[in-house]
Amino acid sequence: MPQLAANQLIGANFSFQHFPFEWVAEMIRGFGVCEIELWGIAPHLDLFHATDARVDFVRRVLADNGLSTWCFTPEQVLYPINIASGDKDFRRASIERFCRAADICATLGARYLFLTPGRGYENEAAEQAWPRAVDALVEVAQHADRIGVRCLLEPLQRFETNIVNDAAALRHMLDQIGADNVDIVLDTVGMATAGDTVADYINLFGSRLAHVQLVDGAPAGHLVWGDGSLPLGRYVSELARSGYKGKITFEPFGNGSYALDPVKAWTRCLAAIEPYLNRSAVPA
Repeated sequence: MPQLAANQLIGANFSFQHFPFEWVAEMIRGFGVCEIELWGIAPHLDLFHATDARVDFVRRVLADNGLSTWCFTPEQVLYPINIASGDKDFRRASIERFCRAADICATLGARYLFLTPGRGYENEAAEQAWPRAVDALVEVAQHADRIGVRCLLEPLQRFETNIVNDAAALRHMLDQIGADNVDIVLDTVGMATAGDTVADYINLFGSRLAHVQLVDGAPAGHLVWGDGSLPLGRYVSELARSGYKGKITFEPFGNGSYALDPVKAWTRCLAAIEPYLNRSAVPA
């Protein structure tokens, strides 16, 4: 069975939002990982309260627990942030917050800033919002590049955005952005709901595919492995067979109940992926 190198698996604070960050870092350290995807949620590190002091606090907590930040993922779907908004002042403020997020990445030593395309008004054609999204992503990516930070870009489900919902549209947007420091995210629920496959992502993006969020669904749901019907084991094997060198993590949200006991939710996911990891291999 094709396997990924064990150190391609990283942790994340998804579902941990109702716990203090010091405790969260200790729990993630206990998972046996050394890198995380840091979700920018309150009270951990959201963009509305990310003072220099707070960023330094998070940096120190991570360091004390032997954790480094692979990517910083500010909340950008539920929060009042929209880089593609038709309201020019709202959009400008959103872009500026994401430039600040790139600065936070640099302070944390994160390799990546996680981005999504924003959303247009529902009573306008998607074609009107598209250039607003592209221009915003170009601006953020250029700012990030100047300070040595790369970016990740993820498509979203239709209820989350009306701009980029599938791999083909994502490829088109990546080409229009034209930035060498932007790589791609594969979210297994987003992939499944769009009717895409792992092979589609490999063929369209090759080595630009750098981050995978592995979640179960039916096909939607962002569930713990085994609570949905997606063939997650097959997805992981396909990634391994393709020579995938990026990172992989879990994003269990469900109906909110996972947040009552996130350690249990993550423990189930970690046990499920273990047969697909080679603990003696290190990716080239």
